[in-house]
Amino acid sequence: MTAEYQVHGDVAVITLNNPPVNGLGLATRQGIVDGLAKAEDDASVKAIVITGAGGAFSGGADIKEFGTPKSLQDPNLHSVIRALENCSKPVVAAIHTVCMGGGLELALGCHYRVGAPGCAVALPEVKLGILPGAGGTQRLPRVIGVEPALNMIVTGETVQSDMLAMIPGQKLFDKLTASKESLADEALAFARSVADARPLPLVRNLPCKHPKGEAYFQFARNMVKGMAKNFPAPLKCVDAVQAATTSRNFEDGLMTERELFLNLMMTPESRSLRHLFFAERAASKIPDVPSDTPKRDIKKVGVIGAGTMGGGISMNFLNAGIPVTILEMKQDALDRGIAIIRKNYEAQVKKGKLKQDKYEARMALLSTSLAYEDLKDCDLIIEAVFEDMGVKEQVFSKLDEVAKQGAILASNTSTLDVNQIASFTKRPQDVVGMHFFSPANVMKLLEVVRGEKTAKDVLATVMALGKKIKKTAVVSGVCDGFIGNRMIERYSQQAGFLLDEGATPEQVDKAIEKFGFPMGPFRMIDMAGNDIGWAIRKRRYVEQPDMKYSKTADLLCEMGRFGQKTSAGWYDYEAGKRDAKPSAVVLKMIEDYRAQQGIAPRKISDDEIVQRLIFSLVNEGAKILEEGIASKSGDIDMVYLTGYGFPIWRGGPMHYAGEVGLFNVVQAMKRFARNPHDDANAWAPSRLIVDLAAQGKTFE
Repeated sequence: MTAEYQVHGDVAVITLNNPPVNGLGLATRQGIVDGLAKAEDDASVKAIVITGAGGAFSGGADIKEFGTPKSLQDPNLHSVIRALENCSKPVVAAIHTVCMGGGLELALGCHYRVGAPGCAVALPEVKLGILPGAGGTQRLPRVIGVEPALNMIVTGETVQSDMLAMIPGQKLFDKLTASKESLADEALAFARSVADARPLPLVRNLPCKHPKGEAYFQFARNMVKGMAKNFPAPLKCVDAVQAATTSRNFEDGLMTERELFLNLMMTPESRSLRHLFFAERAASKIPDVPSDTPKRDIKKVGVIGAGTMGGGISMNFLNAGIPVTILEMKQDALDRGIAIIRKNYEAQVKKGKLKQDKYEARMALLSTSLAYEDLKDCDLIIEAVFEDMGVKEQVFSKLDEVAKQGAILASNTSTLDVNQIASFTKRPQDVVGMHFFSPANVMKLLEVVRGEKTAKDVLATVMALGKKIKKTAVVSGVCDGFIGNRMIERYSQQAGFLLDEGATPEQVDKAIEKFGFPMGPFRMIDMAGNDIGWAIRKRRYVEQPDMKYSKTADLLCEMGRFGQKTSAGWYDYEAGKRDAKPSAVVLKMIEDYRAQQGIAPRKISDDEIVQRLIFSLVNEGAKILEEGIASKSGDIDMVYLTGYGFPIWRGGPMHYAGEVGLFNVVQAMKRFARNPHDDANAWAPSRLIVDLAAQGKTFE
């Protein structure tokens, strides 16, 4: 039963019981309606209480049904709310812990609401690119006021019940209970106290006006437009709330809300945000690792290397309350690393983002060492040393000697073979890749690299740990560059060819930034360091001599222009500043290279730039899926959305390809393959793309 019915004396209680958050799926909605009918037919019942079992009143729509016919099947949420309003006996919502989305709309349809303190209340639909579709934009302004309601609806942010109860004149809560534990008893008592009240109050009958009317909503639109230029939903939320204040009657306002809701459901931005919502949850699910796989206990973490990455990695665990020991080979390197950690925390304290006592508590969890033996009690040890296989061999051979049995040994490598790294130990089942992204204490992405012999409990432990340190953990198989860096190499390759053919670094960067990336490929590599890509290409020239590159990047490095750290890369930089200024020296170098190669420059459109960069990601991503390096396209999208700045409103490269249409993507690839200055091998469409395009399908 997803909605249980019980009678307590003269009060019927309908309890939503659809774990984990009592989602309002079809069976639950039907259970509510059936419960109301039973109560109506029972003469001994004088009032009704609706509440939620476990840790929520209701989190809203059942995500398992989201976007399926079941979500609209009668009784839909509108029908349930109408049944609540039409009930001849008072219905009291007993709200606790979580009351969000459709759950809040359900509560607003009840005659009365009793709330527990500390309940998280929200209408978060805007985060899915839509707006509340069951009267939320019409009812919430009537109970807490237009301005507080519009702010909640436009941002989707959570507000505590205690704060809402303090709004002057609010009618959301008729009573706030002493505690969550007393909610059941207090709700029953309240229901009995209103059993004879007539007429029964309806939120829809409350007035809804704003004293400044059109002027306020125009101000709100201007504010929202500046903050949400790539997302249509926030502005439509303003329209819907304004309709609550201007419609001739409540039903007209509901109709406006419904039209706006349905229109938003069809937008590519909403499809992308909904894809992100599901992909993020699916990333933690590994096909052959059951959710009940036992996990190892991680009480203490060791980090080898106190550099930028090692320090950032350590902060993640300190923030989560897990003790960390940082190991370095030299005291001065250790001191520098600890000083940077302190500086990062002190900056947060200065900005008011971290309290002084919490900063001190985190630093108290940190210890340092110059000896491997001090890592012997660690449950997880992560190396963040130089990206060289010889160095990794020394580290893991030593760890194999000193680490306790059952300790997880992780490498932060961004490209190297995790299977080879595991072979340096006698316990390859305990070895895994944990690829953090710089700055590691800020970036959400964590690539979890699964070696051939990585144990399932190790994988389950690291994925759970990723969640604990607030990372989006995505599993990758072993290949050169894993998911993210393997794909970005093709992207960078295309950026170089575009220079050969007539584009400038500034034009390429501006085109992809207009598409939505925070920075283009040339600004990105200047920030990371051009010498990093140079080292990878030198390896490629030996290992994959048939892979083509523009030589402009090598020429740049031969000039000593490694990026921001040398104040000169693809752009010129002033010392200590990150503002990229077009470089006459670089433009001359590119022109000379074209002339040497006999390439006549041509005008290249921004559309071509975007297609070549994005579709190069898509094709390599499809090959990664074919090879089983990633188990689902959503994982690839999560890597790019959380680690590489792919615009959220476009849903990631694989989802975006589906929006464009895989048939169109294949046709573009064939066109690019005919370009004599490009790499035809790179544009050979993967078999997966060809097959899906022929079937009219997408990666999803």
